[in-house]
Amino acid sequence: MSRIAAVTMPKWGLTMTEGKVLAWLKHEGDAVSASDELLEIETSKITNVMEAGESGTVRRVVAPEGATLPVGGLLAVLAPDAVDDAEIEAFVAGFVAPEPVGDEDAAAAAPAAREVEAGRYRLRYLELGGGDGLPIVFIHGFGADLNAWMFNQPALAERHRTIALDLPGHGGSTKTLAGPFDSSSLSADVERLLAALGIGRVHLVGHSLGGGVALSLAQSEPERVESLTLIASACLGAEINATFIDGFVRMERRREAQEVLHLLVHDPALVSRQMVEDVLRYKRLDGVAQALAAIAASWFPDGVQKELLAGCVPDGLGTTRIQVIWGRDDKIIPAAHGEALAGKVPVHMLDRAGHLPHMEKAAEVNRLIAAFIDA
Repeated sequence: MSRIAAVTMPKWGLTMTEGKVLAWLKHEGDAVSASDELLEIETSKITNVMEAGESGTVRRVVAPEGATLPVGGLLAVLAPDAVDDAEIEAFVAGFVAPEPVGDEDAAAAAPAAREVEAGRYRLRYLELGGGDGLPIVFIHGFGADLNAWMFNQPALAERHRTIALDLPGHGGSTKTLAGPFDSSSLSADVERLLAALGIGRVHLVGHSLGGGVALSLAQSEPERVESLTLIASACLGAEINATFIDGFVRMERRREAQEVLHLLVHDPALVSRQMVEDVLRYKRLDGVAQALAAIAASWFPDGVQKELLAGCVPDGLGTTRIQVIWGRDDKIIPAAHGEALAGKVPVHMLDRAGHLPHMEKAAEVNRLIAAFIDA
């Protein structure tokens, strides 16, 4: 590392302007490596863990627990033990934080999502990054939208062209659905979006129901899919938490939403008030309740997963490379579904993570995706 390194408030998501220090996991005097978890930061959506990013010793914790800092604000200082205290104090005193950015300014400066006619529906998507390599396409889970990838897409877009989309009935895409809603139908909608954007072969990353959609697309058109990352994926076993699915479809009040959303994560404290409010606001949009009910009835009748595609992994997907990522504490889809594929494909079980490992352990998931794509 350089002689002295600043640890600053990260920018997670396109419109993040500030974050709150919830807890320091390392303290002054502790030696850290680049991938060590340093502190927990609360954003408007969900609490996430920030890694050190550098190796060294924590010489100063500048922002105490409970402090709210703008993006770029100084959190801590890392330096070798050989650097004397006077240099550390001078570095802290001379650090110039960027000017705070308001929510409206951040929203105006952020790349805008777009919409495209893709066959039977109009679909919203967000494109970031560029380059000559194959694009990475992110497919979210049941009841989510493209913002589910707020900790992943910007990071991977530093070296790759990335597209995150809203499935029919979700986010900014068409809410009034005609059906059918099974995996092959939804994967055909994704394929139509790619065709409308002139995109051929891709790397697919799918979470939960989106993993089932991605798996179906790779099964029907393996020549289109270079690699497939399945995160807590549907369609790999029959069991699913029917209480969560039913609760998500029916919830209308804040307390109901809290109880349902807490099932998604290892630690319920990770779910922010803003996340709850955003989900309820989405649920109140015209057509959403009907769309979610129809999709749930098609995918999870009688509280079990209807479509089982694990048998096609990996031999039924041609040359498509596959990896599986799962939170060991998943309360929605059993981690055993992923563990059953060990020996066939790379399987990564993440500790202290539930059904949202791409949010709860974003840095680790981003490393796994990047390494798999670049392999």
